[in-house]
Amino acid sequence: MSRYYTRVCNFYYGKHSTELVDKKKTIPLSQIKEISFDQVEILTRRSKKKISINRIKDLPKVIKKKINLDLEKIKSKKKNFSNFNFKETPNILGVLNLTPDSFSDGGKFNKMEKAVDHAINLKNYGANLIDVGGESTRPGSKAISESLEWNRINRILKYLVKKKIPISLDTRKSNIIEKGINLGVQLINDVSGLNFDTNTINVLRRYKVPFVIQHSQGLPENMQKKPIYENELLDIYDFFERKIKLIRSKGINHNNIILDPGIGFGKKLKHNMSLIRNISIFHSLGFPILVGNSRKRFIKDLSKKNDSKSRIGGTLASSIYLMMQGIQILRIHDVNEITQGLKVFRKIISN
Repeated sequence: MSRYYTRVCNFYYGKHSTELVDKKKTIPLSQIKEISFDQVEILTRRSKKKISINRIKDLPKVIKKKINLDLEKIKSKKKNFSNFNFKETPNILGVLNLTPDSFSDGGKFNKMEKAVDHAINLKNYGANLIDVGGESTRPGSKAISESLEWNRINRILKYLVKKKIPISLDTRKSNIIEKGINLGVQLINDVSGLNFDTNTINVLRRYKVPFVIQHSQGLPENMQKKPIYENELLDIYDFFERKIKLIRSKGINHNNIILDPGIGFGKKLKHNMSLIRNISIFHSLGFPILVGNSRKRFIKDLSKKNDSKSRIGGTLASSIYLMMQGIQILRIHDVNEITQGLKVFRKIISN
């Protein structure tokens, strides 16, 4: 029997969306009238078909039941946590790399004064949360020791938390996760999808802290060597379903969970573009979605801009598209420029 997936599509944004919701012509995403949709795409491993929301009632009973169950998750209101406000999208997760070798800004902010200044600037520019990392997970990078990673971030984490800067911790190691939680970080962002360290799920259960599940194929040192998918969109959707089932079985019952399809983590250009184009399929899982599109390789591949710092235009273009698909969180390096661009675009189409 075919497995069915629901992707909401044909979105409306701003004042026009609100008017259509009030007339019951569209369905609001997460109970936010300012972004709504009037079509769904029904997918299987062999087919896909778009239909109007008004035609769902005419579907065969089994398919209709599945679509309506998905729509309940899609329509569900998202509870705020970790300084994110899900009534307004997208939220911004600002990037603070305390590494000498990150792909975009390695070595730029790994000194105390520069790191603190940058974190404060990111917050002032509009970041809801600052994602602090001490280990590069760019393609080709190798794992570092726990002690080296902690030494890179320890003092800065303490200072930023003391100054009430809201912090997310970007790490794959359970001991560092636990230390960060005890310091006061508000979110754990594990790019390995909780796979790198078998004790991570136990720590997350013990502390009930919000966390990100990111999809990644392979390890950073080998993830870009011939990544293969049967269907990258549905394979990653199934990965999230299995992971949610696993963490529930381990006793993690809260819903303060964010899903990240992992753009660039074990994906080639065609995989990344398929994920971005069809990103709204993940709304039917019922959790907020995070996308790390900032300065990524796909922008270089499409624009031929080799320097990562010259990819602001591509970051902004993809951020606007993702905002129009209802994505709740964007992980961003150039927070000032991207928040400005999103704000202007939002005002233009909302009047």
